[in-house]
Amino acid sequence: MGTGPVHDSVLDGIGATPLVRLNRVVPEGGAPVWVKTEWANPGGSVKDRAALAMVLDAEATGALPPGGTIVEGTSGNTGIGLAMVAAARGHRAVLVVPDRTTTEKIALLRAYGAEVVTTPGLVPREDPRHVQQLAARIARETPGGWLADQYGNPANPDVHERTTGPEIWAQTGGRITHLVAGAGTGGTVTGAGRYLAGHGVEIVAADPWTSRYGGGDGSPYYVEAVGHYLHPLTGTDSWPAVYDTAVPHRTERIGDGESLRTVRRLAREEGLLVGGSAGLAVAAALRVSGTAGPDGLVVAVLPDSGRIYLSKYFDDTWLTTLGFLDAETGPRVRDVIGPYEPGLRVAPATATVAELREVLDAGPVPDAVPVVHPRETDGTTWAAPDIIGCVRTGDLAGLAADDHVGTHAGPPPATVGHGETVDAAAARLDAAGVRSRDPLLVLVDGRAVTQVRRSALG
Repeated sequence: MGTGPVHDSVLDGIGATPLVRLNRVVPEGGAPVWVKTEWANPGGSVKDRAALAMVLDAEATGALPPGGTIVEGTSGNTGIGLAMVAAARGHRAVLVVPDRTTTEKIALLRAYGAEVVTTPGLVPREDPRHVQQLAARIARETPGGWLADQYGNPANPDVHERTTGPEIWAQTGGRITHLVAGAGTGGTVTGAGRYLAGHGVEIVAADPWTSRYGGGDGSPYYVEAVGHYLHPLTGTDSWPAVYDTAVPHRTERIGDGESLRTVRRLAREEGLLVGGSAGLAVAAALRVSGTAGPDGLVVAVLPDSGRIYLSKYFDDTWLTTLGFLDAETGPRVRDVIGPYEPGLRVAPATATVAELREVLDAGPVPDAVPVVHPRETDGTTWAAPDIIGCVRTGDLAGLAADDHVGTHAGPPPATVGHGETVDAAAARLDAAGVRSRDPLLVLVDGRAVTQVRRSALG
């Protein structure tokens, strides 16, 4: 087993993470897949590398004074790394996180002594409540404050070019043929990718299906800390300055369902408890493995551990109510609603009442129409967080034709997962006061696919 290294500081333990071969989930005949276990860093994620590099650089340049305040907007992992570094080097940390961040991540930030500021996650970039906008304001207004700015700080990709890439090359004895990594800030795939591409390695960016990086419509997804969400009211879609999109040779787009089911397979078939972005990377790596040939060697970077997602990705109730998982017993929701026509009729919040009436005249008129964020998409399903209200069709007659639908919208319809048991769904809806004729949206992999009445469940 060995004695292990001895360090003067916890920060000396960052990097040199193990490479582990996947044995049971790789398709037969596929190239071997190895994973870079970045949760082995002392703060629990790949972001420890960038956090330490950014802080050391800021200290060296004087941007962060002794005992200063580190401020950052983060989905959690960079914040955890910065909180750990701050504690070890005598700084204060103030971390701004979106309200969708797991309770486990927030608890970790506070455990390191960081101050946590929670703000709405699904708002336009120009909104002063946006994670990055709020963090920048706090940094400006705090004496001795320094904004880490992981999205624009060159120390982020540079540290991966200096460490992560060379580690992988050395660990594989130069036999790696494909690197697969997700892009959040883009620091890992840019830095490690730049180094390995210089050695002839093909670089593959793994991306959530709706993320803008891979050409998606920017709608919300459930895998945290990766991809690029775009609020439809954002004026300019600006990507992180540290993400060099010329580095990846191609992008593998992976749906949330495939990512989260891969997360569960890794825990139960490989003994690897990882987060959603790691499931995304492995799902993409398994695709690459199938085409890489017998001489290929695929390495996927796994950013963090599943320990900070136990309340989501490993919670059967959370997964089932969102339509990611089937309950073990029935009857299930899909069994009682029967087949449905593809394509959910919705009304963009910016549509006029007259425009909505024209749409309704084209087919059977539902009791209510979900109101959604206006978004350019060719999709026929809608991410649940994009559904922001509901209008009753019976109320349209009394509205002015040029009124915007969104100004008359009530609360969004209740939702049920298609794999939930009817009894569980009915009990939850009754407790919420949903009435027999009220509309319900049925979710598959977190997206609304059809609308039924509450009475359809009995």
